[in-house]
Amino acid sequence: MSRRIALFWPGDYRARPNEQALPNVEAATVQLEKALKKLGRTSCRIEGFLTRPHESIEKLGPVDDPMIGVFAHWVYGPHTTDGVVGKDNPLLLASNFSGTWPGLVGLLNTGACLDCVNRRFSRIWTGYEDWTEDAGFMERLDEWCSSGRIVYPEDEISRTAPLAPDAVKRAQEVAEAIRRRRVLALMLGDTSMGMINGYFGPRLLNPVGFAEHKVDQAWIIDRGRRIDPARIERALAFVKEKGVVFHYGEKGAEDFDEDATREQLRDYLVVLDLVDEFKADCVGWQYQLGLIPLRPPSDFAEGLLNSACRPESNGEVIITSTEGDQGNLVPMEMMKRLLKLKGLHPAVMFHDVRWGGEYEGRFLWVLLNSGSCGAFAFNHDPDSLADVHSYRQPAGYFPNPGGTFTGESLPGDITWARAYIHENELWMDVGRGEVLRLPEGTRDAWWDGTTRQWPFMAAWLGIRQDTLMAHYLSNHIAVAYGDIFDEMIALSQSMGFKTRILQGQQGGEPS
Repeated sequence: MSRRIALFWPGDYRARPNEQALPNVEAATVQLEKALKKLGRTSCRIEGFLTRPHESIEKLGPVDDPMIGVFAHWVYGPHTTDGVVGKDNPLLLASNFSGTWPGLVGLLNTGACLDCVNRRFSRIWTGYEDWTEDAGFMERLDEWCSSGRIVYPEDEISRTAPLAPDAVKRAQEVAEAIRRRRVLALMLGDTSMGMINGYFGPRLLNPVGFAEHKVDQAWIIDRGRRIDPARIERALAFVKEKGVVFHYGEKGAEDFDEDATREQLRDYLVVLDLVDEFKADCVGWQYQLGLIPLRPPSDFAEGLLNSACRPESNGEVIITSTEGDQGNLVPMEMMKRLLKLKGLHPAVMFHDVRWGGEYEGRFLWVLLNSGSCGAFAFNHDPDSLADVHSYRQPAGYFPNPGGTFTGESLPGDITWARAYIHENELWMDVGRGEVLRLPEGTRDAWWDGTTRQWPFMAAWLGIRQDTLMAHYLSNHIAVAYGDIFDEMIALSQSMGFKTRILQGQQGGEPS
């Protein structure tokens, strides 16, 4: 492999996040340059953040040398993918392992984007301040510099597992119901932020029992003007009565008030009406980027839809996937049906794989996303919104005031899943684990080190840190309380997904 390596900075579309992250990205790049020099390699920088697809095409397309993308904040997938697809020069995605600056989130998303278009790449990461002091990182970097790829163990990944007969029977019952009446997903736009790995489309959805109906997000604005103000007031009274705590007017949130929540409830009611009109089973809600300057964040509405306790409820959870991500929407709807059939509460939570750390001999992940986490995670009471908090979404990303739907997730056993495109087919990852309640000091350190306004889940996912970082094909994960592990494997296989089972060698014990 060539001894000369090109370094590039994938970026956010928005200028402000890139500006805020610049010192951190610069510091990470210096560390990477230092590590490459120690291995006897020379490097050059491709100038500036890549903030548009055309910049990726124009700046990365002509490069034939090996390339390393530096991931030290949130970035958009096409700002790498569009410039390297169709090429075969060695490509490495390198990230810091930080909750405050989630380079690992951008790495996981971009890796999934590359994989879904069949572009080969490798991944590497470190949590060390001095990257050259991380022996494992340096060994892997040397492997890539020598061979153009990094190979990670796959001992916690399998394609088959023994399944309980009663679980298989329940999965067959759900599969037969979907075959009789396929699942209809109401899509409010396509995926957000260039998340090309999260859009499947009819050609892949139809064979696995799903259909999509796209609705232009302009309908949210148009129909919102005709929502009866009395409905909004009743909805506001309902969420207050059921226990939501609103953090209006706090420091940094002086513009967050009841009117902001009213506007979020307006959008919620519009989507509720659309679901009813089209008899949709579930919702993918893009929101960004077009609605950011026009409407408040969709997060509060998404949290309500993912809760059985909500204004004008029919008693059901309406599975809603933030960012229009079908890779979570599909397993969330499947898991909802399995939970319901098994007599468990059918809420399924949407999260980012945001960060993690060691705790009592296990690696716990901080699962944290501003959007689609329902109230059941925080109270385990399907008839209440107690322990739900609404903070103003950070103004750096959301200039229009609006609240989150957040809380601390309660402990319990979980099943998790993710659908994705690999080699032009739909695959499903399935795993199980446990949500833990951390001591207050540890919890606050982890929560404050990420984004305090967003829902928090400390979860052991049953596998080593390296297994997820090396092989997982998304930054998103669907999480359900309860054991539907066997059922989800059987249902995925029955519906036509290629299936990967991710669990430790002792059937889920710490490894």
